[in-house]
Amino acid sequence: MEYFGSCLCKGIKFKISGDFERFYLCHCSYCRKDTGSAHAANLFSTTAILEWEKRETEIKVYQMPESNHAKAFCATCGSALPNLQMEGKLLVVPAGCLDSELDKRPDSHIFISSKAGWDEDLEDICKFERFPE
Repeated sequence: MEYFGSCLCKGIKFKISGDFERFYLCHCSYCRKDTGSAHAANLFSTTAILEWEKRETEIKVYQMPESNHAKAFCATCGSALPNLQMEGKLLVVPAGCLDSELDKRPDSHIFISSKAGWDEDLEDICKFERFPE
């Protein structure tokens, strides 16, 4: 499989060749903090190859001290980007940065013991096609 992706400002574009072994929705406090949301949606691969196709802006990486938590992002727009972890053995890809369609569904929610208190029964709240008036 080939997947293409980019940051919000399109200053960075990439291609991923290969398959994703896992797709997790992570509710740990680090992922909630760095996404500003209920959870991170990350794809994981030990075999896929990441190629940067366009790098008009700088890619920054923040490694949380004394943890395995890392986040790569565009220095211009702040969008989350793929990064290599575990000494280059693990590719972590934020699912939302892919421009290609993704057929894989999440495998599971992880770190639910850290889940935000307001993140319960969300399927029961109102849904709108666009911003409500």
